[in-house]
Amino acid sequence: MSNLKNTTIPVIFQEQVAKYGDRACVAYRDKTKGQYVDISWNEMDRMVRNLALFLLSAGVKKGDRVGLFSPNRPEWWIADLAILSVGGVNVPIYATNSAEESRYILANSGSRICIAGTEDHLARIIEAKKKLPGLKTLVIIDNVRSSNKSVITMADAMKKGESYKKKGDLDKRIKALKPHDLATIIYTSGTTGDPKGVMLTHENFISDARQINNDFRDYIEDTHVLLSFLPLSHSLERTAGYYFPLFAGCKVAFAEDFSKVVDNMNEVRPTFIISVPRLYEKIHSVILSRLPEASAPKRLMFRLAMATAKKNLPYVCKEQQAPGLLGLRVKIFEKLVFSKFKKGLGMDRMDFAVSGGAPLSVSDAEFFIGMGIRILEGFGLTETTPVTNVNPPWNVKPGTVGPPLSETRVKISDEGELLIKGPQVMKGYYKNPKATAEVFTKDGWFKTGDLARFDEDGYVSITGRIKDIIVTAGGKNISPQNIESSLKASKFIEQVAIIGDRRKYLSALIIPAFDTLEKWAKSKGIAFSDVNDLVRNPEVNRMMQEEISRLMKSYARVEQIRKFTLMNAEWTQDTGEITPSLKVKRRVVEEKYRDEIEAMYPGGGGD
Repeated sequence: MSNLKNTTIPVIFQEQVAKYGDRACVAYRDKTKGQYVDISWNEMDRMVRNLALFLLSAGVKKGDRVGLFSPNRPEWWIADLAILSVGGVNVPIYATNSAEESRYILANSGSRICIAGTEDHLARIIEAKKKLPGLKTLVIIDNVRSSNKSVITMADAMKKGESYKKKGDLDKRIKALKPHDLATIIYTSGTTGDPKGVMLTHENFISDARQINNDFRDYIEDTHVLLSFLPLSHSLERTAGYYFPLFAGCKVAFAEDFSKVVDNMNEVRPTFIISVPRLYEKIHSVILSRLPEASAPKRLMFRLAMATAKKNLPYVCKEQQAPGLLGLRVKIFEKLVFSKFKKGLGMDRMDFAVSGGAPLSVSDAEFFIGMGIRILEGFGLTETTPVTNVNPPWNVKPGTVGPPLSETRVKISDEGELLIKGPQVMKGYYKNPKATAEVFTKDGWFKTGDLARFDEDGYVSITGRIKDIIVTAGGKNISPQNIESSLKASKFIEQVAIIGDRRKYLSALIIPAFDTLEKWAKSKGIAFSDVNDLVRNPEVNRMMQEEISRLMKSYARVEQIRKFTLMNAEWTQDTGEITPSLKVKRRVVEEKYRDEIEAMYPGGGGD
C-alpha cells in the first residue's frame, strides 16, 4: 500500500495511477450490455483531471464547498477526487434526501456548485436552488439536457475542462494540499432537529485507512475485489469501501442498488464486502423462509449442517481447523451444503465481510461464521471517520465490536459511556462550536453517546445508545437495542422497535418477515387474502407470542415484552422510519404510530 503518512487523498490517487495504469480500478454494470464493465486507473485519472479542470475554470478556490447528490457509481469517485484535487470540500448528500433536506445542507455548507446524479436528483436541486442564491452551477452526471441555464452535463463539463488552458494549475493545487485541510462535511441524518455537519480532514480519512492497513496487513492484497452498495455519502462506505481499497489498489464494483445486491454479488463474486447488519439479516431470513419448501431429507440435512456450523464457530473465529470427527463433518457439510449456499449467494470467494453501523445479532453472526464466512463486526461513528474498533480475522468474538485500532485509544467514563481519542476523530461540527464543545470532554476525549463495556482482552461490547435508553415508570433503565437484536433472531421477525419510556412495561412494534410468515400460515391452513389479515389473525399472534417468550427467556422480568403489535408494512427510508444508514428513527416511529402504541397501554402506560 502507498505511504499513508503526511499526505492527502489526491496525492495517493496519483501514486496509484502511476503504479497500476491500465489495470481495472472500478467496475459498473452496463445495462445495455447486461454485464460489468471495467474502468482503468488511467481512464479514471483522465476523467478526474478533466472534471477538476472544469472546477478550476468555474472559479472553485481552495476550501470552497461543492455538493454531491448521487447514488453510488464510478462518477461519485470521479467527482469526489476532482473536488479534492482542486482543494475543494466535498459535501455529500444522501441520494434519498428530499429537496428541502438537500436545500438545508447546501445552504448551511455554503456550496456554490452541486453535482447531481440523475434527472430526479437534478429536479430536487433545481427546486432547492430557488432559495439558494449562492448556488451558481449544477452539474448532472446522467446525459440529460436541461433548459435551466445553470445546468451542464458532466460530459460537457469534462470537455470544457479538457480545453482549459492552465492545466498546470491542477498539479499546483494537488501539491499545495495539506493533510489537515478539510476534505468533506458529512451531515448526520439526525432523527430530530437539523443535521450537523461533521468536518473531516484528509488526515482523518487517511489515518483510519492507515490503521486498518497496519493492523490487517497480512490479509490485504491488491487482488481483492469489493462490491460497493452502502451509500458513499455515509462515512463507513466512504472510508472502508472507497478510500481504503483505493489506497490498497483493490478493484471496486458498484452494485446497482441495495435490492439487487445478491444478484450483483453473483456476478462480481467479491472477495470482501462492507455492510450493515440489514443485509446479513435479509439473507439469513430468506434462506430460512425457503426451508419449509424443501424436501424432508433436505430439511434434515440443513439442520445437521447448521448444528455442525455452530460447533465449528469457535474454530473459524480462531482461524483453526476443527479437529477429529467434527472436522470431518465440517468437510462433508462444506461440500454438500455450505459451498452451495456460498455459491448461490455469490460468496464463494469471500475472504471476510465487515459489519458496522448497528449491532449484528449473534444468530446472524453464527449462521455465516459457522459456514466459514467470517463477519468482522466493528464500530465507529461519522465523527470518527468512522472506524475505531473491529474484530481481527484471527480472533473473532461475535457480539463484540473488537479491540481498538492501533493508533486509537478508548476508555469508558464513570457513566459507562465509550470515549475515543485518535487521529481519525473529527475537526468539529461546521459552524456549530456549541455542539462541538458538547461532544468533547475537557481533556479532549470524544463522547460517542454509546454505552459500552470491555472484556478481559480489551474487546468492546456496545450495550446501547444513551439517548435511546428507556426509563420505565418504575425508574428502571433499559437499553432497547439488545432486546431488539435478540428478537430479530426469529425467522418470523424482520424489524422491531421497543417502546416503554416512562411506561409501566415494555411493548413492541413488530414488522414480520412476511414471506416466512405467509408460508407458515399456508402450512397451518390459515386463510388470508393479504398481510392485513395475517397480522390480525389470532393464531399468528399466538405464534408470535411464543417466539417472543422463547427469545426473551434470559432477560429480567422488567425487560420482558408484555404486549406487541404486528405492523402491516416494512419500514423504509421512503416511508420515513429508517435513516439512510438503515437505523430506526425511534422518535419518528413513536410519533407516527402513536395510536398503535397507546392501544397497548389501556388506561395510560405512565405513572
